[in-house]
Amino acid sequence: MSSPATTPSPVQNARVLLKELQEKFAPFRDNLPLAIGIDKQLKERLPDVDRKTLRIALGLHTNSTRYLKAMARATQRVDLDGNPAGEVPEAHRTHAEETLRERFRKEAEQRKAQRKVEREAEEAERAAQRRADKLNQLAAKFSRRS
Repeated sequence: MSSPATTPSPVQNARVLLKELQEKFAPFRDNLPLAIGIDKQLKERLPDVDRKTLRIALGLHTNSTRYLKAMARATQRVDLDGNPAGEVPEAHRTHAEETLRERFRKEAEQRKAQRKVEREAEEAERAAQRRADKLNQLAAKFSRRS
């Protein structure tokens, strides 16, 4: 029996599965817009794959920045073999664009906050150095008087 520390999490299993899907199927590797119902096609071709792991892997893939960028400018969806499998509705392109915009906005806010924290730490370090320098000057001044 394996311990919880050595048992891969569902997300870890999904990442492994996603790598396999990228190796086996060009639409995954090339981040092409996937056909609606691609999960059913995958279950037919890979019957031993756990449904939950497959759902997580598909979520990781379709929420990746590369996939969303491709989706934002795509007009056609494809099946596992890369054959056309329907048009990408404008609403889906718009959703991908909005998701990317929101993601980039949040990332910019996080970078800005991180830079602020770093600036504050540098300022605190400089202030501490100035205090230490003043203490050393005072210590030197009073040690000369005795």
